[in-house]
Amino acid sequence: MIDPHYLYLLVNLGAVIVPFIFSFHPKIKFYKQWGAAAIAILGPLFLFLPWDMYFTKLGVWGFNPHYTTGLKIVNLPVEEVLFFICIPYACLFTWFSLKVLVFTNYKIKNVNTFSYMLAIVVLLTAFLFKDRYYTFSSLFLLGIALLYGARYFTSGMHRFFISYLILLIGFFAVNGILTGTGLEQPVVWYNNAENLGIRAVTIPLEDFFYGMLLILLNIMIFEKYYKSA
Repeated sequence: MIDPHYLYLLVNLGAVIVPFIFSFHPKIKFYKQWGAAAIAILGPLFLFLPWDMYFTKLGVWGFNPHYTTGLKIVNLPVEEVLFFICIPYACLFTWFSLKVLVFTNYKIKNVNTFSYMLAIVVLLTAFLFKDRYYTFSSLFLLGIALLYGARYFTSGMHRFFISYLILLIGFFAVNGILTGTGLEQPVVWYNNAENLGIRAVTIPLEDFFYGMLLILLNIMIFEKYYKSA
């Protein structure tokens, strides 16, 4: 029987192992993009780790010691830090694979108009709930990122939206476990006073915006530095 203290670690490893192995696939060759991927993964850490540490300190969310090894970086379990490496790697691999194998000439009409409209709706909603830390911060930062993407990432937003919908499959699996699906207690708990209290099974609604922000930042940075074949 697996020690439950390794659960969060195993979730991270489970999310990244298949993308890592297939990084060497001859039709994908993602390993040749590891330099760009490293920049794309490390860059957002300067936003997400301080944000994570601060909200953990405030009690906006926290971590169940029953499912972590006990090793910490400041006030975060080491598994939480690994989350921001393993999950972006898996997402970037998926993005790149879809780009190489599927989206070579794929376009969505009026995607920038959609991006601007979505950004405005997201920002307005953020200010409607400015008293809830998680809701406001995730929506506000996503809105800013969408505006930036609509202006400076015009060639990639169509692929981003389709890729995000595909990545939601893995998102439900990983975040479902972390928020308590199939477990007696969640790995990551949330203070519902700081979010809308709306859940998709066990996943807070805000996690979808948080995840979209992380993936969008990863992809925009990756696209700036990756080397085409």
